[in-house]
Amino acid sequence: MRIGGSLVLIAVGAVLKWAVTYRASGVNINEVGTILLIVGVIGLAISLVLATTRRRTDVVRERDVVGTPGRDGRMVSRTTYVQPNDLDADL
Repeated sequence: MRIGGSLVLIAVGAVLKWAVTYRASGVNINEVGTILLIVGVIGLAISLVLATTRRRTDVVRERDVVGTPGRDGRMVSRTTYVQPNDLDADL
């Protein structure tokens, strides 16, 4: 479950908890809303922790592009971002 899914669960749970007054036999709609709220909050917390600990770019290589002068006549350098498993493919 990602952040969007967690927010949807929180919204649906809040609606069922505080806005719906329908009484179904055998099912308490307010309790279902509470459960959805709790699951949504837990999913949101886990998603945020995983999003902040995930590294997207691990290695930065800088190379000069030979024969490509910039507007001011100097050579242009390019920065390439690669993932750790891409290192062997570039060699």
